[in-house]
Amino acid sequence: MNLENTQVQMRKGILEFCILKIISRGEVYASDMLGELTSAKIMVVEGTLYPLLTRLRKAGLVDYKWVESNSGPPRKYYTITDSGLDFVKSLDKTWQELVSSTSQIISNTK
Repeated sequence: MNLENTQVQMRKGILEFCILKIISRGEVYASDMLGELTSAKIMVVEGTLYPLLTRLRKAGLVDYKWVESNSGPPRKYYTITDSGLDFVKSLDKTWQELVSSTSQIISNTK
């Protein structure tokens, strides 16, 4: 079994949740999402982020708007929809349950 592949799969599993959490805090530009994810050591590239954002938009969980920029082309800012907020609240609950369960297993010294 390849350790690196397992680590990548673990990170992929939480990427959508992390992106929705970032967007749920307020309007956000994709490069700012990339920066936050990278600083949290969740490595992601534009080629992964943009298709995921498109899937989330098609699912009705996020939306975007174009905003003119003084320093270049217009920027696409993402916001969460009401359905997205409900979805992320459910994911929050699932995350807390997973953290609790895995902490229990990890700390068991039997």
